[in-house]
Amino acid sequence: MTENDATQEGLDAAEEDIDEEPAEGAGPAAEEDVEPIDEQPADAEGTPAADADNADDAEEDAGPTLDDDVMSDEEADLLIPVEDYLGAGVHIGTQQKTEDMDRFIHRVRTDGLYVLDVSKTDGRIRTAADFLANYDPEQILVTSSRQYGRFPAEKFAEAVGARARTGRFIPGTLTNPKYDGYIEPDVLVVTDPIGDAQAVKEAITVGIPVIAMCDSNNQVSNVDLVVPTNNKGRKALSVVYWLLANEVLDRRGAEPSYSLEDFESGV
Repeated sequence: MTENDATQEGLDAAEEDIDEEPAEGAGPAAEEDVEPIDEQPADAEGTPAADADNADDAEEDAGPTLDDDVMSDEEADLLIPVEDYLGAGVHIGTQQKTEDMDRFIHRVRTDGLYVLDVSKTDGRIRTAADFLANYDPEQILVTSSRQYGRFPAEKFAEAVGARARTGRFIPGTLTNPKYDGYIEPDVLVVTDPIGDAQAVKEAITVGIPVIAMCDSNNQVSNVDLVVPTNNKGRKALSVVYWLLANEVLDRRGAEPSYSLEDFESGV
């Protein structure tokens, strides 16, 4: 896809097909609430293995690891206090880092986990909101195959009037007019380019832009706008989708009526 001049600063051009082999160590991590470490294999269509969802429940009780050193600009004007980003674990990456995501990483911890720069996360949420506010609400599609992303993704869709396809993404949803569930959105928002690889692949095929929540282990060659975040943690995804929904509504001149609690799944 070719970047639009009006959004070039916030976009990362797509160049390769999502089915190409990922860089070594760049596979999807096991879904944990805050500190994803171990990787999970993906099935033939790019969706995480079932064991990843089962691992979620086992890790749900793990509390966040607070760490003050999470951004390069300590004077940044953030949408929410940095402590709220910390408490949700938005900054916690995996033990793998791709070259694509290097610019969004602030440092690496002594335990090997990469720390995402929350000021860049905050800025990209604003950029994504600017971008999405240009589209008719019903022409925005949000997807999430990850268990912890499904509820906040659906809540985001409800808040901004978008459409949601969570769980397994049915092949042909964007490319096969004969499929009963066929839709023609103008922009796609995904929770994880790895887990949502089928949706990303079809978006590339039909030529619509892709906004993606990307962790330290993601490749972003097929993503037009990266929102760097822990995309495996329940609390982190709730915070990011909540902020994105509020910012989109604000740019439309609407009054945000959802609280963070509305976006937090009880799973």
